[in-house]
Amino acid sequence: MIKSDLISKTISFVKAKLENAEGGHDWFHIERVYRNAILISKNEVCDTAVVQLGALLHDIADSKFHNGDETIGPKIAREFLKAEDTDQPTIDHVIKIIENISFKGGNFEKEFHSKELDIVQDADRLDALGAIGIARMFNYGGFKNRAIYDPKIAPNTKMTKEEYKKSASPTINHFYEKLFLLKDKMNTETGKQIATERHRYMQGFLSQFYAEWEGEK
Repeated sequence: MIKSDLISKTISFVKAKLENAEGGHDWFHIERVYRNAILISKNEVCDTAVVQLGALLHDIADSKFHNGDETIGPKIAREFLKAEDTDQPTIDHVIKIIENISFKGGNFEKEFHSKELDIVQDADRLDALGAIGIARMFNYGGFKNRAIYDPKIAPNTKMTKEEYKKSASPTINHFYEKLFLLKDKMNTETGKQIATERHRYMQGFLSQFYAEWEGEK
């Protein structure tokens, strides 16, 4: 059993840790994923405490902002949970979620499977879709000073994990390299339903974008 106040302490910890984070990976991103995870979990048989902790801690130190180092996030999460006297099975499960949640090009197999990971992964992927996903995508593209669009640079949907992490392609390419791939990678029925609606919204946005780019509308 986890302590009854662990979730509230985790929320406070994550808020403080991500106070100055990039806008697409800040506390508000975590909060949205947390809410998505709670929504999805209502229709699944799962350990809700692990789901909530996994959602809250999944991006505590995104490797994109730490020179690609994927060990920092799990390390911070583990130290926090240990300091709160969390039981070892819960700690281990949450760490596995953090280590296996990321997309990273999508062209690799997960090394760990659990219903709780499925839920948190869907919750995180939903925040990369729809209006929020588009806003986050352009925010990060601006943060990295990337071109919005370059017709001469085609999307690469076959990137390896390392190629994906190092990619600096125009922001619009991200629709094809990640966002449009997510709908078919959702794990839960709830996630699939929401993703389908958000996918359609992004298709409409992109059609409008190209029409405006070409001076047709």
